[in-house]
Amino acid sequence: MSEFDNAIPTAFDPFAEANVEDSSAGTKDYVHVRVQQRNGRKSLTTVQGLKKEYSYNKILKDLKKEFCCNGTVVQDPELGQVIQLQGDQRKNVSTFLVQAGIVKKENIKIHGF
Repeated sequence: MSEFDNAIPTAFDPFAEANVEDSSAGTKDYVHVRVQQRNGRKSLTTVQGLKKEYSYNKILKDLKKEFCCNGTVVQDPELGQVIQLQGDQRKNVSTFLVQAGIVKKENIKIHGF
C-alpha cells in the first residue's frame, strides 16, 4: 500500500506562477475602440478602457469638435465610463488618442467589421 501512495502524483497547478500578485504578465491595459451597427446605415463608435485620471468630458469635447459628430459619455456598471460617438470613427479616434499622447499605439485595440 505504501508503494502506491508514493506513485500517485500530487496536484500540480500550472498557473500558480501567473497568479502571483507582483507578476507583470497580463497587466497591459488596452483601450478598446469598437463600432456597433444601429439601424440601417447608422453606426456607433465606443471607446472604453481609458485611465480614470483623464477627464472623459474634455476628451469627448475635443473628439466631437475634431470629427464633426455628436457623442456622449455613458456610465456602464461593468465597463465604467464609455465614450460613444456617432458614426464609424474607429481610425479617427485611434489616431487622435495617439497624437494627443493619451495612449500608445500598441495599447489600442480596434474591433468591428
